[in-house]
Amino acid sequence: MPDALWLSPAHLDAIIEHARIHKPLEACGILAGDGEGRVREVFLMDNAEHSPTLYMMDSREQFRVFDEIDREGLELVAIFHSHPHSPAVPSPRDCELAFYPDALYLIVSLMDEQPDCHAYRIVDNQVEEAEIVVTGEDELP
Repeated sequence: MPDALWLSPAHLDAIIEHARIHKPLEACGILAGDGEGRVREVFLMDNAEHSPTLYMMDSREQFRVFDEIDREGLELVAIFHSHPHSPAVPSPRDCELAFYPDALYLIVSLMDEQPDCHAYRIVDNQVEEAEIVVTGEDELP
């Protein structure tokens, strides 16, 4: 289980842009990499709920992405979604839907002009914040 989420500026920019494009609805996606929290690939997903307060990935699209992650020899690092009008803090519903205890959960808040991103480990409705490290791809440990 990773202690921190390591991603490049390009990865973070892609995640934030995906969230901005879908605002006022929540956006979501999957981050894949190694078992130490280093992101190598960002998968931008559709929010099947089309909701400003809830996200749900299409199960077929999610299966396709997990299959691709497996074929590439990567692992699930994190699930991300946006909060268009609220802080980057897991809601009770986010905690209920945290089905991957070995993954981190990245939340992007767009409630202010400057996006605010926080990562969490969510296991059995227990939330613990994790560090986000933004660094160049060639500097990822």
